[in-house]
Amino acid sequence: MLLRTAAIALLLCVQSLHGSALPAVSSYEFTAYRMQQYNLGQHKYGCRGAIVVAEARSAEEPSLTRRCVIMKVEDFTTEKYSEAQRQNAAAILILLPQNISSIPHNHSFCYRHITQFLRKSEENRIVSESETLQKETLMPVYVAPEDEQLLYMYEEVKQAAATRTSSIFVRVLRSMVTATAFQILVINNAPIKATTDNAIITLEGVLLGAVEDAPTIVIAAHYDSYGLAPWLSYGADSNAGGVTILIELARLFQKLYSSPRTRPQFNLMFSLTGGGKYNFLGTKRWIEENLDHAESSLLHDNVAFVLCLDTLANGDELYMHVSRPPKPDTPMQSFIQQLEEVVSSRFPWVKVGLVHKKINLVESTVAWEHERYSLRRILGFTLSHLEDPKSELRGSILDTMQVLFMDNIIKAEFCVISFSPSTKPTSKSVIQDIQDSRICSLMSFLTSVPRATQLLDKEPSHILLVNSLEHEFKRYLQQVHRHTFRQDKRDPDITFFDQMSQPIVMYRVKPAAFDLFLGGCIAAYLGIVYYAIQNFGFLYTKLKAAVKMKHH
Repeated sequence: MLLRTAAIALLLCVQSLHGSALPAVSSYEFTAYRMQQYNLGQHKYGCRGAIVVAEARSAEEPSLTRRCVIMKVEDFTTEKYSEAQRQNAAAILILLPQNISSIPHNHSFCYRHITQFLRKSEENRIVSESETLQKETLMPVYVAPEDEQLLYMYEEVKQAAATRTSSIFVRVLRSMVTATAFQILVINNAPIKATTDNAIITLEGVLLGAVEDAPTIVIAAHYDSYGLAPWLSYGADSNAGGVTILIELARLFQKLYSSPRTRPQFNLMFSLTGGGKYNFLGTKRWIEENLDHAESSLLHDNVAFVLCLDTLANGDELYMHVSRPPKPDTPMQSFIQQLEEVVSSRFPWVKVGLVHKKINLVESTVAWEHERYSLRRILGFTLSHLEDPKSELRGSILDTMQVLFMDNIIKAEFCVISFSPSTKPTSKSVIQDIQDSRICSLMSFLTSVPRATQLLDKEPSHILLVNSLEHEFKRYLQQVHRHTFRQDKRDPDITFFDQMSQPIVMYRVKPAAFDLFLGGCIAAYLGIVYYAIQNFGFLYTKLKAAVKMKHH
């Protein structure tokens, strides 16, 4: 009876100090995705990989030295990130919510949520992904999708940090009896290697006009994505939306060009480029291939202008970014005027603007794709819902299908109406042929796999995606060519690194004080048993007397 009472009392004490029971799992292995690591020219970006054997700690802990800091997305602020770097934390593990891809299809909520996280403000100072990637850091940063075990670990380390405000006695008792520490283990079985053999693929196709010397309009978009971790970069807005519109334009204009009666008086050249998130490397190499090495190309001849499609799946704004204002009575000026008229008449709630930004020749990077053409004296502009080229919305792991705000059909309709001569009745039938289901299918397909540049020529599912885009070109366009650009290994433009997806093991461990406490409990238990055996006659007499007294 005495032993049972003591055991129950001990359990109640433990339960009062520790609200939830520990999971049965003592170790748990999961996959985490390392932050980008690449060299662009002589500049280094991202984080290095490293062997990590460290205790998990909350970002609220005062001491983070040689600890693995566990954060949720909303915890990843500039202040906490800088503090972890200052204290030489062993690593940072960011838990990505699963509901990013399962948020209800409420456009206004989703767009506001993603914008609030990505745009830096003075109130929350949430660190941006591009800000994290601005320079190289020796501290590994990993991103892992949330699950039950990881959320439990997060709550435990956060609760442990909260108890530091309690009295010393409570903290010591909790540490001895209930505290659970988590050990994070990241082991690289092989050294991380640099890779310079990545292939950048550019697709091109044309629709020839009614006359031989017709001017050419180039429609371009980049198909790769960018974010904190390559394996989590799905790029719905940037730039699956632009690719979807380009493919739809190719399908719709193919109907006009298929008949001599409706064929316009200009050529259309379509271009899908890779390496767009790395200084538009694919566009640069493709332009050089056409202008410097090809014997004949439409880029050599009369190019009216180049239209680049970038981040067009969100927002109630539409901006035309130019390197220099278009001259009056030019095809580019006529297009911009017609686009403004269409938007104001059919979509008056959409804000339209012209953004003029000169190219800074001192800088080694360009802001928009059209600047690659401008450097070769080819007029062009970029159509985007973003006014600032440095916006965080151009590259984020939170850019998924469910955060889209503006229907892609509207964007496609903008381009179709603006390109189509308004005097031709066939333009109306082309607009009516816009298929909602097809646009949704294209967007779903493009966002089904991460489209980071370093993955597109390595994984079978990614290779299939590029092959499918080429198949769409061959289905609607003429003279389709696939250009594969490989880097000079002696002097590569960009260098990536492998092992961007790594297994991590989480162990549940007890502190050393718990072993002392457990040893004390066992010693007390054995002492009670020994006392009961040695004094059995005395205890039996007392118990017998108590029973008789109870009967009386």
